Amino acid sequence: MPTSRGSSPATELEVGGRSVRISNPDRVYFPDLGLTKLDLARYYLSVGDGIVTALRERPCMMHRFPDGIAGERVHQKRLPRGAPDWMETVHVTFPRWNRTADELCVTELAQVIWSVQMSCVEFHPWNSRRGHVEQPDEWRIDLDPGDDCDFATVRRVCGVAQEVLAELGAVGWPKTTGSKGIHVYVRIAPEHGFRDVRRAALAFAREVERRTEEATTTWWRKDRDPRKVFVDFNQNARDHTIAAAYSVRATPDARVSAPLRWDEMPDCEPGDFTMLTMPRRYAELGDLHAGIDDAVYDLAPLLERAARDEAEGHEEPPEEG
Repeated sequence: MPTSRGSSPATELEVGGRSVRISNPDRVYFPDLGLTKLDLARYYLSVGDGIVTALRERPCMMHRFPDGIAGERVHQKRLPRGAPDWMETVHVTFPRWNRTADELCVTELAQVIWSVQMSCVEFHPWNSRRGHVEQPDEWRIDLDPGDDCDFATVRRVCGVAQEVLAELGAVGWPKTTGSKGIHVYVRIAPEHGFRDVRRAALAFAREVERRTEEATTTWWRKDRDPRKVFVDFNQNARDHTIAAAYSVRATPDARVSAPLRWDEMPDCEPGDFTMLTMPRRYAELGDLHAGIDDAVYDLAPLLERAARDEAEGHEEPPEEG
């Protein structure tokens, strides 16, 4: 049931030299925990450098919850009206629908906090930046468990993915999704379009599938074994977004998409990382993805694998299924 929209006195937060007004700071966003809009803003302040690094200069979809997570979710592509002049955007096109939008484009922490003021809980950025919107600079490996697949299986498949990345000479940056899976990001040079990045991601996914029976690249959901992990290469398609590192998720326990060290992978659980636990973890460890821009991988070997797969008759699935 949606939470009450009763009013409470506004408060001002000083963020990087800017004053951001938080109206109705006591509005409950996470009913099971009693966490409020102000708690959400303070959480993002506590992981400030990390969330800005994850979002910096990327078109970003805002998942807004005006009545808290028990209410309606609004997927907002366009920056909400009434934004101060220091909010930044990037103009993007959606050819399939013949539409355009000026999406949120974060360059500083105050912009994240203003978005929270506008009821944004989750931040879902593109894998490209505004200087090269059509050329991704982030290859995303999404390990998505089936309905009958446990997290231990996801961890094992992630270990196989790590082995393949190491053989390729690529540095992977893992994180929990904040839901039931694991993401691994790899920084790439913005030299290829979305289709080629997706082709490379598919070639990688097929190699993981070859090495473990617990992984699948089966495209149609109805045909997948629900006990397996889908290596979702399609998250690299144009205009596909996933929750950023450090983004809160709209779960009853206020989970966070949490960056991990590889040595934490064997024992981690998604529920370990929440709005309540992450501030202390961040204070102790800092941003575990801070070095991602210094580890750029050349997709050429994976694109060669993709070409071989295609020559052998492996079809490229459609982007929408």
